[in-house]
Amino acid sequence: MKITKNIFGLFLIGSILVGCKNNEKADGYGNFEATEITISAENSGKLIQFTVEEGQNLEKGAYVGFIDTIPLSLKRDQLLASKTIIYSKSNSVLSQINVLNAQLKTAAINKNRTENLIRENAGTQKQLDDINGEINVIQKQIKSVESQNSPIIDELKSIDVQLKQVEDLIQKSYIINPINGTVLTEYAEPNEITSFGKPLYKIADLNTMQLRVYVSESQLSSIKIGQDVTVKVDDKKDMKSYKGMITWIASVAEFTPKIIQTKEERVNLVYAVKIDVINDGGLKIGMPAEMFLSPASRSKIGTGFSKGKGVQN
Repeated sequence: MKITKNIFGLFLIGSILVGCKNNEKADGYGNFEATEITISAENSGKLIQFTVEEGQNLEKGAYVGFIDTIPLSLKRDQLLASKTIIYSKSNSVLSQINVLNAQLKTAAINKNRTENLIRENAGTQKQLDDINGEINVIQKQIKSVESQNSPIIDELKSIDVQLKQVEDLIQKSYIINPINGTVLTEYAEPNEITSFGKPLYKIADLNTMQLRVYVSESQLSSIKIGQDVTVKVDDKKDMKSYKGMITWIASVAEFTPKIIQTKEERVNLVYAVKIDVINDGGLKIGMPAEMFLSPASRSKIGTGFSKGKGVQN
């Protein structure tokens, strides 16, 4: 009987110790979140191909579909044809300039010969004046033709700009996934008509989750960016632990969020804190979790920390 009482006593003490351990109060409560990105169409038209499915893991740079590019291709062909026609006009003007430049070169040679004849008293000043007049006329003709070519050059530049715009839209018709992540929501289906800015799918990188918790002002002295903490979530029988690191601390206080049900706690001012946690596949967006500081960090709480000190953006 005495042995039985001793065993029962040890069992009771062990149960109390285990119960105390399991009822350890967390230093912060919150929910997991991730940076969600909504991918939208950058062009309008029929969605010819779209291979995105909810839950699918996509790599950065992966090709996931394209929007009909036939209208853009036809417009590009039209612009190229217009450019060819304008080039033919420009070539006609340029050929005129080449003829005039040849005439100017011949006149310059005649001027040089006449000047030599005058020095040898074999030529007259009137001959030189006539040649100078001819050179002057040719130079004016060249400027006139060049002025005619200026609008053509401007038109060619305008077409080049339009071609670049069309090429850019054609490139944007191909849907390329921008980040590594998991598809959360699919908003479109193949063969639908889409428009610029219309959401196609939502994606987030779930490999590293962010736990947003709220701490009181008295706890700020015990936390800092880069600090390691323990994060626990509900498991089948007990709490499952993860390693986490504090990556952001709010610089402005806010009222306790509505997820805290106690009225007394809801009226308190708290600071938001983000903790990065490596996801093993078991963490989901919106899942509740608890943050636990190390015993050494907890000992700093309530040591006369002044408002604002240690808060980091």
